[in-house]
Amino acid sequence: MNTEERLRKIARLIRYFILVSTTGAGSGHPTSSLSATDLMTCLLFGGVFRFDIKNPQHPNNDRLVFSKGHASPLFYSQWTAAGVLTEEQLMSMRKFGSPLEGHPTRAFNFVEAATGSLGQGLSVGAGIAMNAKYVDKLPYRTYVLLGDSEMSEGSQWEAMQIAVHYKLDNLTGILDVNRLGQRGETMYGHDLLAYEKRISSFGWETIMIDGHLLNEILAAFKKALTVKGRPVMIIARTIKGKGVSFLENKNGWHGKPVIKDDLPKALEEIGKTDRSIRGEIQAPDNIEPERRQPAEIAAVSYAHEKPVATRKAYGNALKRIFPEFPDIVVLDAEVSNSTYSEIFRDAYPDRFFEMYIAEQNMAGMALGFSTRGKISFVSTFAAFLTRAYDQIRMSQYSDANIKFCGSHAGVSIGEDGASQMGLEDIAMFRAILGSVVLYPCDAVSTERLVEEMARHRGISYIRTTRKETPVIYSADEEFQIGGCKVLAESREDTVTVVSAGITLHEALQAYETLKKENIYIRVIDLYSIKPVDQETLQAAAKDTKAVITVEDHFAEGGIGEAVRSALAEFTTPVYSLAVRKMPKSGKPQELLDYEEISSRAIVEKVKSLFARK
Repeated sequence: MNTEERLRKIARLIRYFILVSTTGAGSGHPTSSLSATDLMTCLLFGGVFRFDIKNPQHPNNDRLVFSKGHASPLFYSQWTAAGVLTEEQLMSMRKFGSPLEGHPTRAFNFVEAATGSLGQGLSVGAGIAMNAKYVDKLPYRTYVLLGDSEMSEGSQWEAMQIAVHYKLDNLTGILDVNRLGQRGETMYGHDLLAYEKRISSFGWETIMIDGHLLNEILAAFKKALTVKGRPVMIIARTIKGKGVSFLENKNGWHGKPVIKDDLPKALEEIGKTDRSIRGEIQAPDNIEPERRQPAEIAAVSYAHEKPVATRKAYGNALKRIFPEFPDIVVLDAEVSNSTYSEIFRDAYPDRFFEMYIAEQNMAGMALGFSTRGKISFVSTFAAFLTRAYDQIRMSQYSDANIKFCGSHAGVSIGEDGASQMGLEDIAMFRAILGSVVLYPCDAVSTERLVEEMARHRGISYIRTTRKETPVIYSADEEFQIGGCKVLAESREDTVTVVSAGITLHEALQAYETLKKENIYIRVIDLYSIKPVDQETLQAAAKDTKAVITVEDHFAEGGIGEAVRSALAEFTTPVYSLAVRKMPKSGKPQELLDYEEISSRAIVEKVKSLFARK
């Protein structure tokens, strides 16, 4: 049997698996899967793709990302054809408890990253390819299957630019141009030249093919291996529903399986299937990645008499801890001189990657690095992380190990104005399942918490401020995720004030002012907003008559709501001082006063509680 005949038989088997599994599930996307079947058959079983199926995490395996995640029936069927899954296991697709979910997730360990929110796979693939070329120094290649509908997403073009900038000649995109989207024809239909003009203008090598002619597909993949200095995009004209006449190129079939009564007819049309045949995938080279051994790190050291911005301490911390955590990579969106990740860049330029003003792609590439075992630290202004929230949200389904830093948070940034202030970020990151949200108030706590972030596996967020703040903690002070610090406490405390970051210093000023009037308040630095130190907060609620939270953030989803959740079973009243007016430009202190989150506002609020009696 020659290569082309063997591939044709495997493609027929994969089509069979796609049809029976989606009909069995009663849902899924068979037509989107059928259009790309020949492309994936040639890639995996045509001698191009290198992968050890017994060790999916082999460091030198080629990587495959399905950006069009709804084509999961194809993804699972191709691995069934490779002998990874049994037919019985395949038939569990989309059923509760099965690792074969409706859109791919890491529950199935042949999935590189969870996909399904369109327009993200190319960024993830670029991050994986970047890791191979610049960090691990391995020859594995990364392939990304793309749908034509998702090429309307801006994040795709962010990834296009960065892939060319970093000369990712180990990255190959496969664009499945099947013409039909969810509700009708895509923007360019079958006009391959429209895609070719746009993609080539970004500097990619482009190869246009018929996505159902096996010899053309194989030739394209082999040609891609020879291209140097830039990524390759194979632009394939395909037919949605290919192989089944009543599905082919027909609108209205997106996301609909063939009903059971029509399944025999569909299977007859794809032709007699040899269900015993299995495809073989070439083994990868046995090459180990470059590795640095962990080393001891320097101690934290700051002078108490000199205020330091927590954003600068963040940069100092990255540089200081890297020897102990040599898997760190740092990405920044062209603001490294403000986030101070430039301190790390200058010390370890081979582990710093400039992402430019493209936050969505930055988050996606961070996930790509994470899939290859790297600890990704991502920084930009807190306000701009909101535009990458879909990528951040999706990364939680990929067991991501990403550390986000949002600087210039809150009205305390001052004159730059409302659009730059980042007042939703705490709420945004608190909503991520299993996330950690940290908000240090000084340089020492920042350094310690960055270190804890590196040690902790998962998605975490640290909020840093523009303004310099006093150093209040000693260099040997310890900070734990899920903890807090009680900074002022006595038996005479009447009210507890809970704060973090910039307003923690306002709370300490309020404490001094009230103490002169023999009014004592307990002050808690809630540096870990999630997870929250419920035990300490509940003890304070028992000991005092009220709790006041103070935050440089909108009231919705912030510190106030975190504290209320921790004290849900208590009758102690909780009052929230937060940003409740539309901010404007001004001096930092003017804005803190205007929003009623300054020391003056805290004093007034405490006194108002006594006046009510």
